Amino acid sequence: MQEKNPLLYCLIVALFLLLTPYRPELGRAANSSSALDLNASRPSVILPKNNLGAQDLAVIINDADPLSVKIGNYYQTRRGIPQANMIHVRFTPGSTVMNREDFTRIKAEVDAATPHQIQAFALTWAKPYRVDCLSITTAFAFGFDQKFCAQGCIPTQQSLYFNSTSVAPFTDFGLRPAMSLAGESFEEVKKLIDRGVQSDSTYPAGTGYLVDTSDQHRNVRAAEFEHLQKVLGGIVKLEHIKADAIENKTDVLFYFTGRTRVDKISTNTFVPGAIADHLTSTGGQLTDSSQMSSLRWLEAGATGSYGAVVEPCNYPAKFPHPGVLIAHYTSGQTLIESYWKSVAMPGQGIFIGEPLANPYGGSQSTFNNNVLTIRTHALAPGCYTVLGANFIVGPFQILNRQLCVGLGRKEIKLRNVKHQYVKIVPETDEKGPKQ
Repeated sequence: MQEKNPLLYCLIVALFLLLTPYRPELGRAANSSSALDLNASRPSVILPKNNLGAQDLAVIINDADPLSVKIGNYYQTRRGIPQANMIHVRFTPGSTVMNREDFTRIKAEVDAATPHQIQAFALTWAKPYRVDCLSITTAFAFGFDQKFCAQGCIPTQQSLYFNSTSVAPFTDFGLRPAMSLAGESFEEVKKLIDRGVQSDSTYPAGTGYLVDTSDQHRNVRAAEFEHLQKVLGGIVKLEHIKADAIENKTDVLFYFTGRTRVDKISTNTFVPGAIADHLTSTGGQLTDSSQMSSLRWLEAGATGSYGAVVEPCNYPAKFPHPGVLIAHYTSGQTLIESYWKSVAMPGQGIFIGEPLANPYGGSQSTFNNNVLTIRTHALAPGCYTVLGANFIVGPFQILNRQLCVGLGRKEIKLRNVKHQYVKIVPETDEKGPKQ
């Protein structure tokens, strides 16, 4: 792997530190209900839509592959995916690379069968992991687009979805991010799916390990580890460790490193919803890599990972940015959204894991002495207006303006609440939202 100029990476970090989306003018906000009943008499809390759900995800199954069929059926059951979102195709299983002609046919079938509201795809196989020069997740997201390929050590097309605030990537950008429910056996994928479901709204107290290795060419992300620890350490526990591996850790929530192979990963315990990846040339060659396959992370207990399917060189922009990923994930977005938003140039890498895993989603609320207390991670940084009504359809009146929040866990206290429904909406202008 060849060392490249880090200028592009620095620009990405600067964008992250400003905590603004890469293309803010293309973002979108929407409202939906998200709350957990703790008190039967308390008002119902309605938060802005902050993440994708089962209704937004289509599952693509290869009917010629019994393992794909079994994975798809199990995932539909566990996640409650609507039957209309189950898309069936047929191609000969077993090859690691699909040619462009076969993919074009299959993608046309998928597009024709995909309901209009679908925003993302879940694939149900580990191979093929590549379509000619593209990862298969990029090919399904964008269609086959040569601009996302690279011959030699050059940049590729950037994703408009990178570090965006969008909760509807197809509506906003015309792309459907894809993630593969990948594994070499049904038992492994079943455990992966179960971990993802188990992780939802658990607000884990795990640790993110930023592992700074001796591998000069693959350790390029480590230049920002110390600063990321300072910026995000108040949101989630982060440890910057100078070593080639960690071992016997019992609380791994994030594990970012750079090595051809990562030793001792099976000695660690990953919390449900954990994310782990290693920057190297061919980690995304899931079943036949000469380096460590990204599948090893999932087998060790992680819920999501990422790896290159063709030589990307060591451009950090072609790999997940740990800070962007952590910021989105701990703000209540799903695994597929957070991972995709963290990679500026995703063309040569495959995303694997349980797409809807959402450890920081939802909210909890209590109501005592007319004080409504809302605890949540699932409000994006910004300012909001609080509305109240006695019927879910309104009419709503303004209870509070200029409710401004940052990253991480929020605790909101509203006093003298006398309405049956409390809705929090983004401020649209200085006069508050239109009603």
